[in-house]
Amino acid sequence: MRPFHRARSARVSLRWKIAALAAATACLVAAVVGVLVHVWTAHDIRDRAQMRAFNAVYSAMDTYRRTGTLPDGAELDPDGLPAVLRHPADGDRHTAYDGHVDNNVGPSFWAAQRVGRPGSPVLAVRANMSSELYELRRLDMSMTVASLVALAAAVPLAAYGAGLLGRRLRRVSETAGRISTGDLDARTGPVKGRDEVSDIAATVDLMADSLGRRLRTERRFTADVAHELRTPVGGLLAAADLLPPGETEDMVRARVRDLRALVEDLLEISRLDAGAEHAVRARVPLGAVVREAVTRAGYDARVTDAEHAEGAATGAPAETVETDPRRLERIVANLVVNAHRHGGTPVEVTVRGRTVVVRDHGPGFPRDLLRDGPRRFHTGAAERGSGHGLGLTIALGQARVLGAELHLDNAPDGGAVATLRLPV
Repeated sequence: MRPFHRARSARVSLRWKIAALAAATACLVAAVVGVLVHVWTAHDIRDRAQMRAFNAVYSAMDTYRRTGTLPDGAELDPDGLPAVLRHPADGDRHTAYDGHVDNNVGPSFWAAQRVGRPGSPVLAVRANMSSELYELRRLDMSMTVASLVALAAAVPLAAYGAGLLGRRLRRVSETAGRISTGDLDARTGPVKGRDEVSDIAATVDLMADSLGRRLRTERRFTADVAHELRTPVGGLLAAADLLPPGETEDMVRARVRDLRALVEDLLEISRLDAGAEHAVRARVPLGAVVREAVTRAGYDARVTDAEHAEGAATGAPAETVETDPRRLERIVANLVVNAHRHGGTPVEVTVRGRTVVVRDHGPGFPRDLLRDGPRRFHTGAAERGSGHGLGLTIALGQARVLGAELHLDNAPDGGAVATLRLPV
C-alpha cells in the first residue's frame, strides 16, 4: 500500500451510463413515434369515416327521392341519431361524432339530411369505425413489440460500444494514476482511433514527458548543489576546529554541523528520487534495531518491545525480521527527532510484530500534511511557516525502498502517531 492513498468513492461505470442513456433515448424515440403514428392514424380514421357518412347520405337521398325506398344502411329518424342532427336545416347535410359503443358497433360518424320541408323526416346514415379502430389497436401493439425488440437490440450494442470506449479511457486513467504515484515512465502509448480519447491519451503522455524532464532537471540540480557543497562544508568544519575554544567556536561548529546535515539530507533525497537506493536485507531483531536507532537519535523516548518482553518471560529467542537495518534505523531516528522537534513529550516508541509506532503528545500533524503528505523545505518553526522539513520526506522515501508502509495520523486524545509496517 502507498502512503496517503485516497479511497475512491463508489462509481457507476461509464459503459452502463451510456447503455442507460441509449435505452432511455430509444424508449423516448419509440414513445414519440408511437404517439404520433397513433394520433395521425386515429385522426385519419375519423376523417375517412366522416367523409364516408357524408357521401353515403348524398347517395341515399338521391335513391330515396327517385325510388321512394331506402338503401341499405339508411334510416329515417333512427333512435340512435345524435340530438344535434335531429333538426338540420332544409337541404343541408350535417355530420356528428357518436362515441357510443354497442356490440362492436361504434364509435361512429352519423350524417343526416332532411328529406323535405321542415317537419319532414330526417334521413341518416351511420359509418361504423369499430373495424378501423381494431386495426389501430393492432398497429399500436405491433409498434410496441417492434419498439421492445429494437430496445433489446440497441442496449447490448450500446453497452458493447461503450465498453470499447470505457476500456480506452480506463487505460488513460490507469496511466495518469501511475504517473501521480511517481511512475514517470508510465505512458499510454498508441490508442486506436482519431477522436477525443486519443487526444487525451496523447496529452497525458506529453504531460508525463514534460513532468519527467522537469523533475529530472530538478533532481540533477539538487544532487549537483549538494555534491558541490560537500567540499566547502568540509573545509568550514576543518576551519572551525582551528578556532580557539569559546562561545564563538561552539556556535560556528554547531551551524557548520547543521549545514553538513542538510547537505547529506539533500544528497539522500536526490538518490531516493532517482531510484538509486536499494535495500541490503539481513535477519535482525526488530526491537534491538529500534532501540539502537532511538539511542543514536540523541533524544529521550520510551521504547516498548512487546515481543522482547514476552520472549524474556518465556525464555524464547527474540523474533527476527528480514530488512535493511541501516535504513530502518534511519526511518525510526527521523520519526523520533521529528516528534521531539515538532511534537511534545513524552515520546513513546512501541514495537509489536512487524509494526513500529512512534507517538508524541504534542499538537499533532497539521491537516494539510495528513491530506497531501509532507512537503520539502518546510519546517515547524514559526519563522519558516507551518509544515515539516526533510525528515519525514526521507522517512517516507526509505520506507518505499524497504517496501514498507508509513502511515501518519493523529491520536484521538492528541498527539502525532507515525506507524511503520514492515512487509512480510
